[in-house]
Parts: sequence; C-alpha cells; structure tokens
Amino acid sequence: MGRLAQTDGLTEIQRDILATVRDFVDKEIIPVATELEHRDEYPTQIVEGMKQLGLFGLTIPEEFGGLGESLLTYALVVEEIARGWMSVSGIVNTHFIVAHMINAHGTQEQKEYFLPRMAAGEIRGAFSMSEPGLGSDVSAISTKGVRDGDEYVLNGQKMWLTNGGTSTLVAVLCRTDEGAATPYRNMTTFLVEKTPGFGPNPTVPGLTVPGKIEKMGYKGVDTTELVLQDVRVPADRILGGVPGKGFYQMMDGVEVGRVNVAARGCGVARRAFELGISYAQQRSTFGKKISEHQAIQFKLAEMATKVEAAHQMMVMAARKKDGGERNDLEAGMAKYLASEYCKEVVEDAFRIHGGYGFSKEYEIERLYREAPMLLIGEGTAEIQKMIVGRRLLEEYRIAE
Repeated sequence: MGRLAQTDGLTEIQRDILATVRDFVDKEIIPVATELEHRDEYPTQIVEGMKQLGLFGLTIPEEFGGLGESLLTYALVVEEIARGWMSVSGIVNTHFIVAHMINAHGTQEQKEYFLPRMAAGEIRGAFSMSEPGLGSDVSAISTKGVRDGDEYVLNGQKMWLTNGGTSTLVAVLCRTDEGAATPYRNMTTFLVEKTPGFGPNPTVPGLTVPGKIEKMGYKGVDTTELVLQDVRVPADRILGGVPGKGFYQMMDGVEVGRVNVAARGCGVARRAFELGISYAQQRSTFGKKISEHQAIQFKLAEMATKVEAAHQMMVMAARKKDGGERNDLEAGMAKYLASEYCKEVVEDAFRIHGGYGFSKEYEIERLYREAPMLLIGEGTAEIQKMIVGRRLLEEYRIAE
C-alpha cells in the first residue's frame, strides 16, 4: 500500500476488516471486473464472496446477526470495493441504506423480521424514491398509497432502482395524503417484499420490474424502473408503523448514502491514481519515462492531493454521523468534493494513458465511464451546494 488515503485512529478490528476486504478486492474483483463490466454481467460469484465475508450485515447490530460496525467502517469498506469495481459497491449500498432505515426507524417486529436475513444476505434491499419526472424535487412525488382497510393500495412508477431486479425487499416512498399540513408529512415509506427477477412479479400482483436500463457505465449491477399497479401492502409494512414519516426516513437514508457515494468516489479516484502512476513509469517518450517529465509529475501531484483531500473529508463526515451529530453539511461537502475530484483524477489518468486510455483493453477506459454516475448519484453537485449553502447560512447568520 502507498501512503495515500490512510485513516488514523482505527481499531484493530477495523484494520483487520479492511485488510480482509482489500485482499478480496485484489484477488476476486480486480482480475475479473473489466471483463464482467464489458459484458454487463451481474457479479454473482463476487456477491457470494461478500456474503461469506459478512459484508451485507456489516452495520446491522449484533443482536440481529450483523457485525455491528460503524458508518466509518462501512465507508472505508466501500472505498476498497469501489477501488476494485464501483458497480459492486452499488450492490451493497442500497442494501445498506434500507437496513439502516429499518434499524433506525422500524418497529421492533420489522427489525426482528428483516434484519437477521438482511445480515445473512438472504434478503437484499433496494431503495426507491426517484420517479421519471421527479428530478431533485421530492415534494413532486406522484406515486400514491391509498388506505383500504388493513392494507394500502400503491399505484405509480418509480425510477433508477439500483438492485431493482435482484433485490427481494424494496423501500418505496409514496404519497399517502392523510391530512398533514405539508407535502413532506404526507409521504410514507412502504417495505415491499418481492421475488427477484424482471417482468411481472409472480408473488406480488401488480408489481413489475420492466428490465435493466441500459447505461453508459455502472454496468453489471441492475438499474431498473418499478411499476406499481394496484399493489396491496399490509399497513404493518409501513416503515415504523406510522404513515407520514417517509420523507424524513428517506432523507436519513440519503444522508448516509451520500457518505457512501463519497467513499465510492474516493475508491475510484484512488484506483485511477494507481493506474496513472504505474503507467507513467512504464511508458517512454523522448528518450525517458514519461514520469520523468515535469508536466506528468505536476499532474500526479495534483491527482494525489485530490485523492487525499477527498478521503479525509469522507472520513470526517462518517465520524460526525457515528458520533450522533448532525452531518448534512459534512456529508454534502464530502459527496460534492469526492465526486468532482474523482472525475478530475480519472480524466488525468486517462490523459496520462494517451491513446491507450481510449482502448477497452485498459482499465482506465472503464473508470472513465463510471465516474460520471457519482456526479448525480444521491443528489447532484448543485443539490449538494444548495444543502451546504443553507447550512452555512444557519451557522453564520448575523443578528438583525
């Protein structure tokens, strides 16, 4: 390991977990990632390996069969996984968000029912908030849940579900319009169980996952729509048991998800730096290694500084959340900085590779297509800046 992206103050258990994951990434993910990505093939064997390592239960409390680790541990694990292949980190991210939401907001019955099987990887979670016409305006949500006795009837169309096909549990945000004063208190999160697969779901009448959305990058993991047509969900599958709290539950999930996306940006950027500095010492021009050219040394220095800065910002945001403090400012900063720096570091590594960076034989080509997703995942850069700006005005408001 190089000296970049090191984290001070880790426990021996945390260091052991990261060493194990790093070894798994080097042996089981990096050698096959590009081939699987080019085929857009789901990494079944890698997922089975992560199950055996207990990664699906990393943050789930020990009383429910998990490892009970912190958000920081999880973020550092995600950074390592994304260094190998960002799509694999996406497979665990939405699962992690749903598990976090159930643990933080679920009823005791929901925790006991879902979390042990989520920890084992038997139940795999997906997170469904976005819609085709929604963008960043969550208040414009149109998918509805209408009460009918002891059930709710759900109708609408959701978009951009990571793990939409392979998941067996989807946390779905719907409008329930049960009399609250603001649209944000008229939203409810439903825990919808289903069987994996595409097309009409055989066990949930009215639920359809049409198929994978074709993407520029972020391949291997399935990204889908979700169509709900008179889908009936028992009222006891409202997250927390009480309607009207869905927006705030989802925002809590998105907040930890932003730390995750920052960690993914750190991992991809670190891998791009590794590829760039390695290639620079192999390729020769004008009679010497290109790493000996001052222009390339400047580029490597800038790349390394961005890798380090993004990593430390991500660690700070995770530690704030673990400490029970409000961290929307730090999470927004970390997500914004890490995703922007990731794009820049990947592009610099691409430039170092020259023409070969455009070839599918080289790993940097895959990273170049993957980095843009981080600019929009869990909220665009503009949304992060809006969140950060508002929080700064709260913190630095002058007396009138």
